[in-house]
This record gives sequence, structure tokens and C-alpha cells, in this order.
Amino acid sequence: MTNAPLGGANLRGAVDLSSLVRPPAPAGGAPAPAGGVVRDAGDATFTAILDLSATVPVIVEFYGQGIEPTLGALVSQYGGRIALATVDATKNPQLVQAFQVQQVPTVAAVVGGRPVQLFVGMVAEQELRDVMEQVLQLAAQNGVQGSIAVEGAAPDAEPVEEPLPPHHQEAYDAIAAGDFATAIKEYETAIAQNPRDQLAVAGLAQVSLLARLDASRASAGGDTAIRTAGAASTDLPDQLAVADLDVAGGHLDDAFGRLLDLFPTLDPASKNTVRTRLLEYFEIAGAEDPRVISARRRLTGLLY
Repeated sequence: MTNAPLGGANLRGAVDLSSLVRPPAPAGGAPAPAGGVVRDAGDATFTAILDLSATVPVIVEFYGQGIEPTLGALVSQYGGRIALATVDATKNPQLVQAFQVQQVPTVAAVVGGRPVQLFVGMVAEQELRDVMEQVLQLAAQNGVQGSIAVEGAAPDAEPVEEPLPPHHQEAYDAIAAGDFATAIKEYETAIAQNPRDQLAVAGLAQVSLLARLDASRASAGGDTAIRTAGAASTDLPDQLAVADLDVAGGHLDDAFGRLLDLFPTLDPASKNTVRTRLLEYFEIAGAEDPRVISARRRLTGLLY
């Protein structure tokens, strides 16, 4: 069993699935997947799942080769705060490629249209519940806190939402208000209290990026000016500013390549600055991202 629930994952560096799995609409339009908490999905219907993930986080369970979906009963217990999309990996090659499925069962999530790798193989029920709670926390941090109707539930039943930990909530509220300095302080406090709080580590990396982008845009006069300065300069601050833009736009390979190409030419202090920034980008993208794995391997080679 390979089990890597969330880790440092978050949404900012993730692949935009809509560009990978949204095929040209056939004549008459593609059929939408059936409604409800548990839905069958495939290459031709996944657009509806992407849309749904703006309301609730959607668990995506790949099955096939004699293995059947198993998560429906558990997901149904969350009162419509989580949905499940089951995908037959033998019949949907675009989704298999988009989610980098190499064996079944493979389980991922989609939050706000962005993928989050969860685990491969069979997982014990308590571990599954822990993963679901992590997905709900990640969704809340990214403003996805809705619910969908559950068959048989009372129409006036209110979903019970799990509150974010206090410092996470304070950080989230500060980000919504554009107060990045306060959000950074709240995440740092959460990490000081629990160094293994991976959601706080990832949140700190993300909001630090937002704060730097905000400051760079204000001083340079916008993204175009930042890129122009970076193209005309080999100075480390200019290259770091352009790398931040690349990461914010999901162009991780460009950011990694830019800084790793520059790394051998730098003095020790500047190398440490780049190493620290790259480690932050790795948190933003998630340790399981193949681009992160490749860049981490290259960085290790440069360091040793």
C-alpha cells in the first residue's frame, strides 16, 4: 500500500484539470453525471465534477481490473459536505493520464477545480476518515465549504461543518482581507505549536508567496514589469520575483528550471536563499508532484 494523504499539498501549484480533461463537446452535448453524493464519472462527463468541486470537495476513486469502488458508504456519512466521483480506469484514458494513475485503486480529490493526490491502494477505515477530515480542512482553507443534497435527508437539515483550528481560521480570514502579514504570523504560530501541522506549513508557503507577489507588483508596476526586469537581469532578486510569478501561474517547471540553472553561479549565501525558496515551492506544489520530485533530485545533486 502507498499512502500519502495530502502531506504538504494545496491548490496553488496544482495542474488545472479543466485543460486536460475537458474534451470538445460532441453533438448534442456530453451527458452530465447523475446527481447525488456518489456519482459515476468519465472523460466525457468530468466537466460537471470540476464544476461541483467549487461547491464541495470531490473525492475521485479510480477502480477497474476486478476492483470495485468502496468509498461510497463512507462519503455518504458526511452529509453532503463531500462528494464522490467513481471512475473506471480501464475506460477513461484522459482522466487516467490527468491524475497520473498507475494502478487501482487510486484515490485523489478535486477542490475548486484543482487536483490533490491522496493515496494508492487499500487504506484502513480510520485512516480514510483522517484523510476525509484533511480534505475538508483543505477545502475550507480554499473557500470550498458548501453542501449538496443527500437522498433521504430532511430538507431542512443543516450540514454540520467542522471548524478550522483557531490559527488556521485567523489566517484564512486575514488572507480574505488581504492582510498577508497577519496570515503569516498565524500560520507561524500554528507551526510553533505543532511542527507537524502540514496544512499550516503549506498555508505559510502559499501566503508568503502571495505577500511577495503583492509587494513586487506594487514596487515594479505589475507582472509585465517584473518579467521585463527579469529578462534583462541576472540579479537574484529579479529572478526570484519572476519565479514567484511562474509558480503563481502554475508554471512550476519554468520556476524550478530558472532557479536551478542559476544555482551553480551563486555565492553560498545566495545558494541558501534559492534552496529555501525552492523548498517553499515544493510545499506549494506538494511532495508527490512529479515536477517536484524531479526538481528535488536535481537540487540534491547540486548541493552534494
